[in-house]
Amino acid sequence: MAAVFTISAAAMAQESPEPKFEKEGDLIKGTFYYEDGTVRQQGTYKNGVLHGDWIAYDAEGKKQSMANYTEGEKTGKWFFWSLDKLTEVDYDSNQIAEVNTWKIDSALAEK
Repeated sequence: MAAVFTISAAAMAQESPEPKFEKEGDLIKGTFYYEDGTVRQQGTYKNGVLHGDWIAYDAEGKKQSMANYTEGEKTGKWFFWSLDKLTEVDYDSNQIAEVNTWKIDSALAEK
């Protein structure tokens, strides 16, 4: 699951448009793209490490996962969406503290 956020920029650059980096206060916002230019992943860095919220999208633009980093460490609640379930992974000091999974009603998933 966490592999969504560990894709190397070099590999992405070979198959996708160049990532975009913008300064936002003391953070750098990074946006990575699919080959067609739609957003693949977005998040922020602080002092060169992942820091803050990171969101990944599938090729159709639907949210695939949402994560949080604090100075490079996995923290807080992470969410992973799939066709039929939502998985919540709680991190504490870069370690998995708890995992919860909910089945998504297919009628609700289509809305």
